[in-house]
Amino acid sequence: MHLEELYQTVILDHAKRPRNYGPLPEPCQKVQGDNPLCGDEVTLHLKMNGEDRIEALKFEGQGCAISQASASLMTVKLKGKSRQEALQLLDTFHSHLTGENPAPLPESYGDLLALAGVKQFPQRVKCATLSWNALRTLLTETKD
Repeated sequence: MHLEELYQTVILDHAKRPRNYGPLPEPCQKVQGDNPLCGDEVTLHLKMNGEDRIEALKFEGQGCAISQASASLMTVKLKGKSRQEALQLLDTFHSHLTGENPAPLPESYGDLLALAGVKQFPQRVKCATLSWNALRTLLTETKD
């Protein structure tokens, strides 16, 4: 199996069987994001713990496979991260997809590497970054 096929498999798996999908029973923070040009929608539910770490992160929404897979992958990768760690990862991921930083994503990004190829399709970058932009709003504009 080629690397591109593996990445497609990861994206399709997360799109068909998203992880952390659904509301939190008692979300501390919630934000909605949408891309009116394509119809992608996401609602993030975030709960931070007393140590300013992501205790729970879930999403709801609908959209293309890339937007749903990206939200699913994001929730898996960021659980347990501090606010600062999450923002740093978010900045690196976003700058890579938008072409601001041409350096490859670090291997430590794991399954998120499956989304790296999206940068070759500028019209799909908004799909992949929708949930990440919504999370930035939660992490920078709100505090517990």
